[in-house]
Amino acid sequence: MGLHQQWAETLMGLLVVVLAVGVLVYSLTVGGVGSKPGGYDVTAKFGQVGSLAPGAAVTVAGVEVGAVSEIRLDPKTYLAVTTLRLDPDVKLPSDSTAKITSDSLLGDVHVAIRLGGATDDIKPGGEIDNTQGAVLFGLIGSAMRPQGGGGSFAGPQTAGEAPAASAATAAPDSY
Repeated sequence: MGLHQQWAETLMGLLVVVLAVGVLVYSLTVGGVGSKPGGYDVTAKFGQVGSLAPGAAVTVAGVEVGAVSEIRLDPKTYLAVTTLRLDPDVKLPSDSTAKITSDSLLGDVHVAIRLGGATDDIKPGGEIDNTQGAVLFGLIGSAMRPQGGGGSFAGPQTAGEAPAASAATAAPDSY
């Protein structure tokens, strides 16, 4: 192996190390977007969190302003208590609403906050009282499937209940 080839391999190895360090620095600095140092925590309680997980985005008007830092079950109320870490410059009116949502069926689940109009703000450590839990897409899908063998959606039925007649099959009014 010639001296020129050893020099080229050493240079290539050094380049790989420099790129790896660059990627590490980038991931540590940019990876924290939405959770700036010095932020504050608020909590929100939900009846259903679906697939929401720590690290999920918290948004206001579609802009990421924080992240979900913790999800736990309240042993008394059996509600999911989420801790939201918000950027320090974000102020939430006390009547704001938190909703667990997704931008699409395949999109990431996140917490979207709709700002209220109150003049007082939720203090650090405070709680967002108005919440809407996750909508389970499985329930939506089952509600859209036809019931029975008729091929048309007749709505939910209970045992022994005859399907409701639709406008197309109902007897016409006399003229």
